[in-house]
Parts: sequence; C-alpha cells; structure tokens
Amino acid sequence: MPLVAHTALPTFERLRQEGQTVLSEDYAFNQDIRELHIGFLNMMPDAALAATERQFFRLVGESNLIAQFHIHPFTLDSLPRSDKAQAYIDQHYEKFEDLRKQGLDALIITGANPSAAHLEDEPFWEGLCEVAAWAMENVTSTLCSCLASHALVQHLWGIRRRSLGFKRWGVYSHAVTMPEHPLVNDLNTRFDVPHSRFNQIDRAQLEAVGVQVLVESDEAGVHMAVSPDLFRMIFLQGHPEYDQVSLLKEYRRETMRWFEGARDDYPPFPENYLRPKAKAILNEYRLTQRLAKRQGKPLPDFPEALLLPMLHNTWRDTAKVFYSNWIGKVYQITNNDRSKPFMEGVDLNDPLGLRKQLEMG
Repeated sequence: MPLVAHTALPTFERLRQEGQTVLSEDYAFNQDIRELHIGFLNMMPDAALAATERQFFRLVGESNLIAQFHIHPFTLDSLPRSDKAQAYIDQHYEKFEDLRKQGLDALIITGANPSAAHLEDEPFWEGLCEVAAWAMENVTSTLCSCLASHALVQHLWGIRRRSLGFKRWGVYSHAVTMPEHPLVNDLNTRFDVPHSRFNQIDRAQLEAVGVQVLVESDEAGVHMAVSPDLFRMIFLQGHPEYDQVSLLKEYRRETMRWFEGARDDYPPFPENYLRPKAKAILNEYRLTQRLAKRQGKPLPDFPEALLLPMLHNTWRDTAKVFYSNWIGKVYQITNNDRSKPFMEGVDLNDPLGLRKQLEMG
C-alpha cells in the first residue's frame, strides 16, 4: 500500500530517496482504489519529530503495495515546542479538529518523553484522552506505542504502570502467545523487538481487565496486547518501528548527558544489540571521553561511522508482517465513508468475529 504525498511534508521526499514507493497526489487520484486515511499523533519531542515520522511512515508504506495511504500527522497544542519545531508543525501538520470532522480509518499514537512523576500530570494527558475517546467511537483501530500504551491503559482501566528501577534497554527475544489472532498471523514463533523504557505493565494487570496479550518476552515482558474487543485498541510496549541505528543514537545521547553532567553514571550498553568489536570501540571512546572531561576539553567525536557496519536489524521483517496484518484487517472492515468506523454488520464489541470463534472453539 504505497504512501501518497498529499502534502509537502519533507518525510515523503526522504522516504522516496530511500527507495520507498511514494505516489504523487495526481497519480493516486487517477487510480481506482479506495485509499486509507491514517491519523498519526506524534507526541515525540522536537529533536525526534521527523525521525519518528519516517520510522512509522516507512512501516505503513511497506505493509502492502496495492492500496494507498494518506497519513495525517498531528500533535497536541499542550506539548511544549521550540519556535523551530512549532514552525515545522504549523507548516506540515494538520489540526485534530479538522481530522475529527473528516474522519480516519486508523490511528497511530506515538510515545512521548515523560516529564512528570505521574502520567496524569503530563502535558499531553488531557489531549491524549480526548483523542482516544473520539477514536473509540469513530476509528476502526488505534495503535498505541510505549508511553501512549501506558497512559491509555491507565485512562481506560485505571492500571498504573510500575517502575522497573532500571532502564529496560536493548533487543529482546519474544514469542507469540495467541497464535490464532490475525494480527500475529505469519509472524515467526520467536522474534526480536527493541525496548527502551523505565516502566512496564505486566500480563496479570492486563488480563485482570480483559486485555489480551498477543506477544511476550521472558526477559522484557509484554510487548503486544489488544483491548477486550480484540482489535479496537492495540498496545505496544516495544518499538518495532525503530531503525537499525536508533538504539545507538540513544546510547550516544546518554553518553553526552554523562559528559555534560546530566547523569551521574556512565550508561550501560543496550542489551543484545552490540557485537563484541562494537563494544570494544565504545569502551575506547569511553576512556577518551573520561580523559577529555577530566581535562576540560570538548566532547570527542562519537565513532558512529565505525559502528554502523556492525549493527544488525533483527526485527524489521516481523514488524512489516505485523503492520501488514493490522492494515489488512482495517481495510477489510472499515466503512467506505471514512467518518464511520465500520462497514454495516460489524459488531463493535467483536469487530473481527474472533471472540465468538474463541467462545465456540
């Protein structure tokens, strides 16, 4: 399902340069295909806005090569922004007020950088809850990433995430726990997913309110779960959208924070991500950094160019299959009128007919 460059958002051209199929609006208009309109609530901080767009847009665009995707990025006015980021948003992003009038077939909600001790005190809280309430009435399916999952599980069922006491950070092996669910159809029985978080919600908490776990890791916990209707809300704690280099860039930021005194301890390596040679290079960089800090010299250059050939992406293929499954099911049951969530005859409490099958089986 190719992306359609229906606006001048720079991400479209960047993806085109990567080899992604991106249709012009004129070309798409002349194809006799029912397009899907997908909202993209981007709550990430300024520095990550464009990179997050590319990560999610890429997965959506690669999920199928037949239908067309119009992705509509928007954000929340309550999130603090720099003048530069606000100008970018004003130029390229849409308003939620307009999207709720026009309707959406599906919705993706990104995570966010936490700034408060409690999620209900975050600047995004009220706006996110408003968007979620509208989506539950008007959107076929909503995909929530990491912090958005934590916030909405708390909002909908009063479940509070628990602090791990450390950062769950790295690439972890996962297994499908409900193979009969179409969202995990054709996924490998065991596959990798990156995680990056200090908090988590556990299986027992979710199952107590009827949320069904689909994918779980012995080490990293629940990755994917669905609302009791088995499709309307999808919750992810991992980051299948991450690029091959995402965890390395995050590690680099943490070493900079240590150098600048923003953190006391030097960051550990992301788990199950770096090869021994890469770790050796980074250990040498750590010594160089420590010496420069002690002598009051500038931050040494990070050896990213040396490390890039040593990184492996062991999760992208699985992520593409999952997104293909999700988009395929949305396409099958959404209404031709994008302002309505389902075609006639679909049960809002069991849109895939899966609960009935499980009860009968």
